[in-house]
Amino acid sequence: METIAFRMVLNPGMRDEYERRHRAIWPELVDALHNAGVRDYRIFLDEDTHHLFAILTRNADHSMERLPELAVMRKWWDCMADIMQTAPDHTPLQQALVPVFELQHPFH
Repeated sequence: METIAFRMVLNPGMRDEYERRHRAIWPELVDALHNAGVRDYRIFLDEDTHHLFAILTRNADHSMERLPELAVMRKWWDCMADIMQTAPDHTPLQQALVPVFELQHPFH
């Protein structure tokens, strides 16, 4: 398993809408993420900067690089483009975050 983190930017005033859309996430999108090897996915908001911090865990043999090829992923990005910063093709602008500290609970 591998954990990665990245930052995105939500447009000001769009928190409630962002949360509403994610509460109603499409089952076929959830399936696509799971099929690509995503096992855990969390997104946090810094309300002062509107930065979204995403943290996900994925299988070592993940296929996340193929997600942009899926119609459901493109449709989701199109749906989200009006409330967050995106590229012209509606791909969310993402900045990879570099891990600098980790504390794990030892297993007994």
